Amino acid sequence: MTGKAKILTATVLFAATTTLALRAGAPLLLADGRAEGATAAAAVLALRDANIAFYAKRADEDPWSAADRAQLAGLWLQRGRESGDARDYVRAESAARASVMLRVAHNGRARLAHASSLLALHRFSEALEVAQTLVRDEPHVVGYRALLAEIQLELGRYDDAAISFDSLYHARRNLAVAPRLARWMEIRGDISGARRTLRNALDNARSRHDLAAEQLAWFHLRVADHALRSGRLRDAERALKQGLRGQPDDGRLLAARARIAALRGDWRAALAFVAQAGDRADLATLALAGDAHLALGDSATAAQFFRRVEADYAANPEPFARQWSQFRVDHARHLPETIRLLRDEIDVRPDVLGWDLLAWALYRNGEYAEARSAIRQAMRMGTQDASLFFHAGMIHHALGEADTARELLQSALRLNPRFHWFHARQAKDILRGRRG
Repeated sequence: MTGKAKILTATVLFAATTTLALRAGAPLLLADGRAEGATAAAAVLALRDANIAFYAKRADEDPWSAADRAQLAGLWLQRGRESGDARDYVRAESAARASVMLRVAHNGRARLAHASSLLALHRFSEALEVAQTLVRDEPHVVGYRALLAEIQLELGRYDDAAISFDSLYHARRNLAVAPRLARWMEIRGDISGARRTLRNALDNARSRHDLAAEQLAWFHLRVADHALRSGRLRDAERALKQGLRGQPDDGRLLAARARIAALRGDWRAALAFVAQAGDRADLATLALAGDAHLALGDSATAAQFFRRVEADYAANPEPFARQWSQFRVDHARHLPETIRLLRDEIDVRPDVLGWDLLAWALYRNGEYAEARSAIRQAMRMGTQDASLFFHAGMIHHALGEADTARELLQSALRLNPRFHWFHARQAKDILRGRRG
């Protein structure tokens, strides 16, 4: 998964976990999450903003109200998922922390919002502590255990994650569990199991009348993202179109459509989707727009987009900013500095994706032997990802290990013949004996 939805990032299903706990004892109006059309979507957003203003006012008027701050934290989380604005997650974290400070006991809703906002901000170690407290106090709540498992997965604590996910398998149809379990399956190389789990989750989400539109859109995004990584572009496009019917301006879905267009070599369509996403475009999507202009021969406009990537990150820096690191590695910018950063991150978060990014950075910097050691760590879980195999193949190719390189590059293309708009062609050229 790329962009804000990567999972790379595994998105936190706050409202799904709590069954829309924001309803509790409040005049909060809930819109139909499946409302179709731009007008209905705009009404939902306006309603959400009105609810934020309502609870912010109540919290200001009552400095001792833990409940109002918990409600507000959940609303900020929802808006953060819709807007992609990290400032909304910061506000959610602040409101949730304030609620917990006011009411330590029997305040799981606020703790859940706190852990979810910390996770969204990539403050994984802090999120882990909060999630552990949630599970310790209420081990019977499946959603809390699912959140803990996700954080363990994000941190690369795979032994702990295995125990957590094994205990959740019986609840694999639960919306708080299914997408997280599917990601665990992907890491372990179970592509078909992940696909089946995500499809079931989407069907379940469609049947729910209490999900916000952005949450239902997110389930469509997860299905599409998995299909993209498997090279099933038509399936991915179908899921995205369905999601956009209910959430026409969802920046995450539009960014994914831009990726599909890029993978097809339709650069103008890709740029149109990026333009439609507008200010909601994340760093990866802006970088894609730069790549599209390069492919069209417009290096000046490409440079403008690349400068915007740098400016946007400078305006909103965050820990473990892998879209930022990926951009710098792919475009060979500030490689020594990026390698130092990635090494520091690996010390805290030694997951396979972190090792893969470090290996790719080392390769791009000409440190091939170290890159080979790093890519072995990245492949240790058996993850079946074409980009991972491509990186490994390029590293072995640079080391002169032709047979191993060929096998790895063939595996990458077998897994997904269109895994990247530039790299897939590079792999094919090397296999055809052309210069890599």
